[in-house]
Amino acid sequence: MWSSVLVSLLIQAASTYGNLILVNNGGNWGDWGILQRCPPSTSARGFSLKVEAPLGSKRDDTALNGIKLYCTHESSTYVVDTITSSEGDWGDWTTVSWCPTGNFISFTLKVEKPQGDGDDTAANNLMMQCSDYRAIKGNGGTWGNYGGWSGVCPNGICGIKTKVEERQGRGDDTALNDVQFECC
Repeated sequence: MWSSVLVSLLIQAASTYGNLILVNNGGNWGDWGILQRCPPSTSARGFSLKVEAPLGSKRDDTALNGIKLYCTHESSTYVVDTITSSEGDWGDWTTVSWCPTGNFISFTLKVEKPQGDGDDTAANNLMMQCSDYRAIKGNGGTWGNYGGWSGVCPNGICGIKTKVEERQGRGDDTALNDVQFECC
């Protein structure tokens, strides 16, 4: 019996390799960047966000501008590499948010809905779930709401692709609008 359960779990994990997990509340603007991957045999255990602080009334806020993943070997805190996809021009990188054990397996995105004639920011924050089922919240912006959780990557997340709106000049800038992660 246990061998059939183990085979079933191995088939399920193998069948998710290379799949992209996503959420349904990403922003409307921008273009998808290139998929970036952690080195072989590593997965994402930490992340930091590039965030523009609120600028005050009558200024153009962008909030979330980038996401950086920290790739480690299993059960290690040594960072082998960091990866990002497209990112906006504004903000500073936050401190790293880590899974205490294991690696990231799913996520939810905090997004502000379109404001009409107001100042749009699109994505504001990110929360990732670790393989021990702890939810780790990023240090992002405050506008918007979290949507539903993505699918699950049983063997962890090892790739990232972001949707970013380019600089609009005199128009309303939103920067990062959406993200997809690739399963190991």
